[in-house]
Amino acid sequence: MRVVSIVGMAGAGKSEVAGVFEENGFTRIRFGDITDAEIEKKGLELTEENERYIRELLRQEHGMAAYARLNLPRIGLALGRSDVVIDGLYSWEEYDLLKRHYGEGFRVVAVWASPGARYLRLSTRRERPLTLEEAAGRDRAEIEEVNKGGPIAMADFTIINESSLENLREETERVISRLR
Repeated sequence: MRVVSIVGMAGAGKSEVAGVFEENGFTRIRFGDITDAEIEKKGLELTEENERYIRELLRQEHGMAAYARLNLPRIGLALGRSDVVIDGLYSWEEYDLLKRHYGEGFRVVAVWASPGARYLRLSTRRERPLTLEEAAGRDRAEIEEVNKGGPIAMADFTIINESSLENLREETERVISRLR
């Protein structure tokens, strides 16, 4: 069994790619589910500001590898049934923990899109739309505070998402076939 993590900046298409993996028999684990659950538990509104607050709080409590560490039980349980795709690897520390834990069974797929393409997608998405300022602020935080650049740089595969959804799906299918 293998663990494949999808990484990329907000709006790059990570969830779309993870969905294609799921359609191909992988069990999807979305790291952001932990943030959403904490927001709900604390009775907060689902906003970019509250999401950032919770992400920072969890990292203060559990370290920069918080999301990987907190999801290890879910990943382990899912691996008993199928390969796993992680939707939303965030930090270098999470990458490092998962790489040490799963060794050669761990692969990373980066999804890349230009800031202009990503910001447009983020402003028009149905769930949790972001303004230009929020999207740019999230980019800065993910690069400067969360160490997201490392996992993107160390990816085993990179998918460029600058055109159609159909093209993104085709590129994802190619990566899946290479992983098998």
